[in-house]
Amino acid sequence: MRNRTLLVFLTLFFVGILLPLRGGEQIGLKEDIYVAKDEVQDNIISFGGHITVEGRVKKSIIAFGGSITLSGEVEDSVVGIGTAIKLKSSAVIKGDAASLGGTLEKEDGCVIKGDTIYFKGGKDLRRLLSGGILTFPLMPILLIIKLIGFFIWLFIALVVAALFPRQLALASSQIRTAFWPVVATGIVAFILFSGLIIVFAFLSLVLIGIPFLLLLAAFGLFVKIFGQVTLFYFVGESLGRSPKRRNPAPLAAVVVGLLIISLIKFIPILGFLFSFCLSIIGWGVTIRTKFGTTENWLKRKA
Repeated sequence: MRNRTLLVFLTLFFVGILLPLRGGEQIGLKEDIYVAKDEVQDNIISFGGHITVEGRVKKSIIAFGGSITLSGEVEDSVVGIGTAIKLKSSAVIKGDAASLGGTLEKEDGCVIKGDTIYFKGGKDLRRLLSGGILTFPLMPILLIIKLIGFFIWLFIALVVAALFPRQLALASSQIRTAFWPVVATGIVAFILFSGLIIVFAFLSLVLIGIPFLLLLAAFGLFVKIFGQVTLFYFVGESLGRSPKRRNPAPLAAVVVGLLIISLIKFIPILGFLFSFCLSIIGWGVTIRTKFGTTENWLKRKA
């Protein structure tokens, strides 16, 4: 009972670090969310609900399914996964607008100051997979698995970039300014994490290590996700850097970075080694910056 309580507490602690929720944020599960003209919200996250915004959203709108109708203002980005997005003539999005597997309808007069990312691939992907893998003899199973993995990472990257653009920017800058310390941190962290996994795996035989093993697995997953998306952002932002124009928006940067990294990973052997090196860098930059919240978390205070 004590171990179970400890596991729940620590899990909530880590979730609280990664996704701090303020009073001005709304999360809906198959619920309609309405923001009136004089109303202000921080973030809006909806699962299968209908979002109508006539007022202002300080950060981002993220929807999974359902719909978004915007006639007000969004300070950051609007992201829809399988969502019907409708932008009225008075809608203003100061960041990016991204639609993955849904629809995007824009009326004349609406403003999107960032990039527009539109991928209408839901029906095509379902049609491809509906007949089963064996109906495509010319397409190796491994390739299909990689494509599915690509779309999963695309989904994750868009959500993380919409929620944590500043953290990604800070962590990415550390890869550029402190590359070798980041690599060293990643190697040490990866070795320690692997050792702890082995220790608690043995302790799991007597039940003592099970809660800690699950906690380590959850922590490793969070580190993996943030580290990989930071690398996507770093690659995309590096390719788009130019003194004559503004840097690419976070959503566009992670999409470009994901495409480049995914193409390299498709190369046999070299792709595996490349992926392993990226994992080390991802671990290093995530630990060193404490999920993008500080430049060097491990630095001793004077």
